[in-house]
Amino acid sequence: MVIAALSGPLDAAHVRGLEQAEATLKHMGFRVRRAPLLEAGRRHWWSSAPAAEIAGELNGLLRDPEVRAVIAHDGGQTVLGYLDLIDTEAIKADPKPILGYSDISLLHLVLYSRTGLVGFHADLATPGLGEAWQAAPAARRQVLEDLYTTLLTGGSEAIGMLPAGPSWECWRAGRAEGPLIGGVLNRIMRTQATRFALPLEWFDGAVLFWEEMGGEASWVWSDLQVLRHCGILDRIAGMVVGVPRAIGGLGSPDASPSLPEIVLDVLGDRDIPVLGNVEFGHAGPNLPMPVGIRAGLDAGQRTLALLEPAVRPRVMS
Repeated sequence: MVIAALSGPLDAAHVRGLEQAEATLKHMGFRVRRAPLLEAGRRHWWSSAPAAEIAGELNGLLRDPEVRAVIAHDGGQTVLGYLDLIDTEAIKADPKPILGYSDISLLHLVLYSRTGLVGFHADLATPGLGEAWQAAPAARRQVLEDLYTTLLTGGSEAIGMLPAGPSWECWRAGRAEGPLIGGVLNRIMRTQATRFALPLEWFDGAVLFWEEMGGEASWVWSDLQVLRHCGILDRIAGMVVGVPRAIGGLGSPDASPSLPEIVLDVLGDRDIPVLGNVEFGHAGPNLPMPVGIRAGLDAGQRTLALLEPAVRPRVMS
């Protein structure tokens, strides 16, 4: 397992979190090392390095047979700069999981589109495993460790039901089964604006998952309208929405709408199941959402199941 700076830099204030992430992964049984660009104080503008340099390091990891998975140290604002520089042939020759959320959503969606790689919209190393996990109750940490270990070490059996939390809400009842596709809402939009966009037919019968951080409630409404206008919302069979974080105006005293109201307003007459406030994304310790594998959703019963193995059945080290 390699921890890499695939987007943002490592600030000195978060070195301790990175060290804790390494310790957590080792406790889970993985051999861990840092990629060279993951160095405190190294930065180029808002990134860990120029985009081409990040791509070069990532390609080296993709070509290295000893590397069985890559987890992003943090998110950021850089992945758009090197989508066209990734060695997709190396991925096809030796698929390996990439973990992370935020800006890493772009990698998951584009690499799924270009190579069929199942990427994990899952916790980042430093703010996730190294910080959010450490603040969670011990029982929750153990659930996450067991879940991530099972997913990453392959095997021929699907995980099945993800552990439901008390925050999960049924926003529209119903059942759906299909490929799990999604990420950060604004990154889904940006992906679809590139030449590496997922073909629209790939959303036929899909379970769309998304989460968002920052901005305003009106932005979320507008971004969902973009997905409607480009045809995605007409094709999906169900939707799973993550816990929102730092979105201005949601359910505020000035009569702004709640997130369920926004979602149902955009969907209109589309009668598909919607499960809300699921723990993935920026709001805290993440349930992993593997892009591209089949999932079963029952919003009325507040359940979500992973119906296929997420990685090839090869033990990772």
